[in-house]
Amino acid sequence: MQQPTSEPGTAARQTPPLPSGLFAELGQLGRAVKHLFGAQMHLLAAELGLARIAVSWMLIAGLAAMVAGVGLGLSTLAFLGLVLAKWFGSWVLALLALCVLQVIFLLGSILLFRRCMHWMSLPVTRGEWRGMMRDTMNKAREEIDVERIKADVARVKDDLLRKAETLTDDLLAGGPRKGTPGDNVPGPERNP
Repeated sequence: MQQPTSEPGTAARQTPPLPSGLFAELGQLGRAVKHLFGAQMHLLAAELGLARIAVSWMLIAGLAAMVAGVGLGLSTLAFLGLVLAKWFGSWVLALLALCVLQVIFLLGSILLFRRCMHWMSLPVTRGEWRGMMRDTMNKAREEIDVERIKADVARVKDDLLRKAETLTDDLLAGGPRKGTPGDNVPGPERNP
């Protein structure tokens, strides 16, 4: 195998000697981990970007589906009206028949809704609802109690700090303070 010869007047490139052994392997491991986590971060950023775009497109697709559904419903009603007009031979009777069909559809929807509400009011379901509401109320009461306890502790702490400051000021201002009937601090003795 031929080795490249350096031309006269140019210095030969010298590569630094590669470290061998444990340090080389640790360096390779570090570069591999850095490369792996860098790739994972790029993948995560790409996935989050896709998720953001997907939410926007889902909203647009939902709106488009709603518009298409309404348009399809109107077109179906128009087609049905045309068929009924041909069948009855009168547009007035066709529109009246469409109104009756729509009222029947509306009443059917209301009855289905009421049936679902009835299913939700069955004894086992009521028990589940009652249990969920009880758990929710208990959690709310516990949180309120914790907040009240925190407020009480903060108030007591502030009162103690105020009393400590007052006591410190009194002690620094003129020595021991005179005792009051409710205090356990003895005052100066009086001579009669």
